[in-house]
Order: sequence, then C-alpha cells, then structure tokens
Amino acid sequence: MVDAVVIGSGPNGLVAANLLADAGWSVEVLEAQDEPGGAVRSDRGVHPEYVNDLFSSFYPLAAASPVLARLELHRQGLRWSHAPQVLAHPLLDGRCAVLDRDRSATAAGLDRFAPGDGDGWLGLCDIWDRVGDGIVDALFSPFPPVRAGTVLAARLRAAGGLRLARSLILPVRRLGEEEFAGEGGRLLLAGNALHADLAPEAAGSGGFGWLMSMLGQFHGFPAPVGGAGALTAALVGRLRSRGGSMRCGQRVTEVVVRRGRAVGVRTESGEAVVARRAVLADVSAPSLYGALVAAEHLPGRLLDDMRRFQWDFATFKVDWALNGPVPWSSAAAASAGTVHLAEGVDELTRCASQIARGLVPDRPFLLMGQMTTADTTRSPLDTESAWAYTHVPHTVKADAGPDGLTGRWGAGEQQRMADRMEARVERYAPGFRSRIRARRILAPASLQAADANLHNGAINGGTAAMHQQLVFRPVPGTGRPETPVKGLYLASASAHPGGGVHGAPGANAARAAIRSTRATTAALSAVQRLLTHRGRTGETTRVRGEGA
Repeated sequence: MVDAVVIGSGPNGLVAANLLADAGWSVEVLEAQDEPGGAVRSDRGVHPEYVNDLFSSFYPLAAASPVLARLELHRQGLRWSHAPQVLAHPLLDGRCAVLDRDRSATAAGLDRFAPGDGDGWLGLCDIWDRVGDGIVDALFSPFPPVRAGTVLAARLRAAGGLRLARSLILPVRRLGEEEFAGEGGRLLLAGNALHADLAPEAAGSGGFGWLMSMLGQFHGFPAPVGGAGALTAALVGRLRSRGGSMRCGQRVTEVVVRRGRAVGVRTESGEAVVARRAVLADVSAPSLYGALVAAEHLPGRLLDDMRRFQWDFATFKVDWALNGPVPWSSAAAASAGTVHLAEGVDELTRCASQIARGLVPDRPFLLMGQMTTADTTRSPLDTESAWAYTHVPHTVKADAGPDGLTGRWGAGEQQRMADRMEARVERYAPGFRSRIRARRILAPASLQAADANLHNGAINGGTAAMHQQLVFRPVPGTGRPETPVKGLYLASASAHPGGGVHGAPGANAARAAIRSTRATTAALSAVQRLLTHRGRTGETTRVRGEGA
C-alpha cells in the first residue's frame, strides 16, 4: 500500500510523482509501456548510429516552466542544447524567415522582407518584456490563477489593456497583417500557431502564435543532450532518489472506487494496488472517464460533456537518418533546429481547411526537426538525425492528392504518405532524398500504440481551440484537476493548461491532492479536539455524519 498511485509515466505523471515524494508521500508510478516517458522518449530504432526522438523533440515550454525549474533536473545530469538558430521558414524564391535568440538578428531578417517589419517584431518583444513573466506564471498556475492573475492583469493594463487583449484573441492571419507588411513576420507567427491545431483563421491563434514565437525568441527551442529520453531519465532518477517507485509493463485497467472515493487501481494482470490518499491519472480525459472509471461513479452531465470532447488533429511522422546535412536551397535554414515548410500563410490556410473537411492534404504543412544541428551527439559528424510531422484528419473522407489515400494507413498508404512528405522537403532542399540512409514511419495508429494518450497521434491531449481551454478543459467546469470522484485527479495534457512538455497539469494535480489531504487532516483534528474538550467537561456531543 502506498499513499498515491500515479497512472502513466509521461512528463506530467513524473512531475506529479516527484512533487508528492517531495511532500513525504510514498508514491508508485504504473506505466503500460515497457519504458517510461510517454511522449518524451528516444531510441536508435531508425539506425544504430543515430538517436531519434519518437515523439516530441524541442521544449520551449520546458525551458520557460517554473515547475520544471524547481525540480533542478540538472542535478540528475540533464543538459540542454540549442541549434544556432531557433526556427526557419524558407520559401521557394530563396527568402527565409529566421527566428534567432538575438531579437535584433530576428528583426534584421524581417526587415529584408519589408522595411519596418523589424520594428514591428521588436514591438512584440517589448510587450513580452512587460508581461511575459506574468503570462508564464498565470499559465502554469492552477486555475483560476488568483495571485498570478492579479499581477498579470496589472501588467496587461500597463502594456495596452484592452488593445493588447484584442490582439491576443485575433486570428493569427489578422494579427500578422496588422503587425507586418511582409511575409516573414506573418510566417513566424502563423507557423508557430500551427504547432497546435489552430488554423490561421481561428480565434485566439494570434495569441498562441505570439506566445510560441516569444518563447522561441527568449528561451529558444532547446533539446535535451543525448535525446528526449534524457529528460525522462532525469525525472525518473529524481523520483527514485526520493523513495518513489516506478513499474513499467503495468497497464492499469480500472480505478477502484468505493463510496465515491478512489482507493486504488487494478492492472491488466488483475493486481490491485491500494492508494491510501490519492490516485493521479496521467491519461487522456476520454480514457479516464470512458474506460478507467465506471460510468456509475460519474455524473451523467460529465459523460454527456465527454461525448463532445474534441481531439486535436491526427499526426503522421517520419524519422530519418541522413548521411549528410539537409541540402537547403536557402542557406539560412541549415542552422535552424526547427524548420517550417509551407509556401505562405495562404498555403497554411489551405492545408488546415483540407484537414477540417476530412481530406489528406496534398501539400502538407511540415514541421521539421534537425536534431544533430541542435545537438551534435545525435549522429556521426557531418550527418543529420531528422524528422518531420504533418497533420491529417482523424476520419479521412478523401485524398486531396493523387495517391488515393483512404486513412486506413496500411503499409502501402504509409509509404505513399511518407513519399509525399519527402517530396515536399525535396522542393526546398533538392537532393534531400539522396541523403536518406534509413527512415521510420509513425502513422497515427503507430503513435497511439506507442503511447495510448496520443489518440490517432493527437499530440496535445485535446484541441487547443478556445472552446476547450481554461474553464472548458477538458469539459465545462472549473478547469481544475479535481474530478467528481474524491481522491482522483486528472494529471494529463487533457487538463489545464493543456499540451506541451512543461509539467503544469501534473504539478496542479499533485498540489490539489496534497491540499485536499491537508484540509481533511485539519478537519479531523478539529473534530478530535472538540470531542476531547467536551469529553473533559462532561458535555454530550453529536457530530454531523455520525449516528443520531
């Protein structure tokens, strides 16, 4: 028996377990896969000389996260590495928008698209100077962020008030048009907005694109030295150093509920693991409320709301081992860790529209990673460990391209989709295909098989659209990790503040569990003191909830 059971060893589950261990709780983490990490893992499965990240690779939110900073993971050997440039968005005419950690360098590059756009970028940076820390504190605080929100509100008023608020809820297309005359700045904002499932015309996509752009500008897009798995190893090592335990290959099939309280879990093998204080679930909301907790323990309204839960886009990913650097036509793209491939904002809109209509994009927007450029340990000298992913519909109605893709993603369809993605890279980097030494394809079902939280490769735990954020995440309510079952907490990206590797959902769940236990202990102590006092004075006492 332990104080808490944590279901799932993704970064949120491991952050939660670490914080509970820091509070003196005994903790056991149960992971369905044969290794920990969830969507933060790396391997040598593409080629033995190359380290490839299976899922996520760059971590601007981790760099900004006060949650992870307080864990001091450098003490567990975690080191970060940066590419010379953060991000590049090349165009076929040879121009390239570049996000550099030196804001003046970013601005100078944007001025080459249109004179004065550099000043526009510096203006956005100036706003971040004034409100950025407040946004990060509020974002990573439990909702509602009362203290951090009060500070942020004051800073927002000083930085522009309603005018700034208007800019943050704009579609990213409109925000780019208002701030920049040329394509460069617009592409940086819009491409970063599409790191989530936000089309250029979606309300709030401007704020998300600006947030991701400013995180890149001020924190970079760092990668763990040695592979994404190094971040997981640091979290696991820290947990074990504090007495926590971790068991892999232990798929939880049920949260055991007695009298409205979670008292433990049951695994696929039939083992019952009892939790004295809490169960924390680093699983998707549909998995928690649709499978692990029996419907009889949940309000009908919650189950009805879950039928309206919206996933973010499905994902198709290809990993490569390249025998040389990517031969970009635009030399500026060669030094960036992250590269966006789309021929303008209109093409981003076209791609998002096709996905919304159930079509596999014929000209998919690619988000590409050059991992050896970011971390030289990933592959031999003068080679590149690379990947690219794109989004596809969950339910495919037709193929917008010529290959007859149906979305069944059999072996043949996977090869044709991977070929389509490589053809896109080839347009911007002639000769790319000749440098492919080996490749690995991760179709939507492959991603889900490797991490059940990635439903069809949905990487953000649910849409980032405004109707499923804050008090609406994962369903309309409080936006907090507490669930209708006492002692059970949602600790995954399906909870506020959502996707990204930053640990906030796990931290929020751990703090809620600790706070609830303290409140219960305080209440029991008060009752005991009352009973002791009245017993000494000879008074008769009736306590609510006890016998008449």
